[in-house]
Amino acid sequence: MDQMISALGEQDHALLIDCEDLDSEPVHIPDSLSLIIVNSNVQRGLVDSEYNLRREQCKEVADHFGVESLRHVELCKLEAAKSELSGVCYRRARHVLTENRRTQHASHALEAGNIAKLSKLMAQSHASMRDDFEITVPEIDTLVDIISLVIGDRGGVRMTGGGFGGCIVALVDHALTDAVVEAVESQYATKTGLEATVYLCSASAGATRVDEEVY
Repeated sequence: MDQMISALGEQDHALLIDCEDLDSEPVHIPDSLSLIIVNSNVQRGLVDSEYNLRREQCKEVADHFGVESLRHVELCKLEAAKSELSGVCYRRARHVLTENRRTQHASHALEAGNIAKLSKLMAQSHASMRDDFEITVPEIDTLVDIISLVIGDRGGVRMTGGGFGGCIVALVDHALTDAVVEAVESQYATKTGLEATVYLCSASAGATRVDEEVY
């Protein structure tokens, strides 16, 4: 996904990516929103083994249903087969299926400028990563909580990336940007003992060929 957005990104747009056939679709980010990335500065440990474990757990569920990818399992069928799966594998698969659905709904909410809906979806996404996929850490959850209290339904916030540390992403009403930064700077270190790094960003166009004559 990182490589695709770096190559195919469009200014002021997110990119909806189909990870099976690599189709992509730009999704306009409303002009009213600021894009904020906050690095928790948590040092990751044992990440590769945890990633591999979750891949194995998801594959176990896919094999149970005889499909190559979990995306081809309907949520209702997963629910019906809950007793046939381990609790952990069931939760891992539930995250994948519900996250795919949330991603589609979030793209529609962005296009429609329905920020309250986007806020709810991003909150649900983070909760699913925390409770079902279990890839967040307390410091990341703290950042999400701090920002959520500031923005309410005037923006959304969730962890981004592979988990076990790293960053959160927030789409926030412009008028709340300073308040978000101030809340993170005043509360995060007190709660965690770490200093967060805040980046105020904008969605830009992807990489292009540079004319050597410029230099």
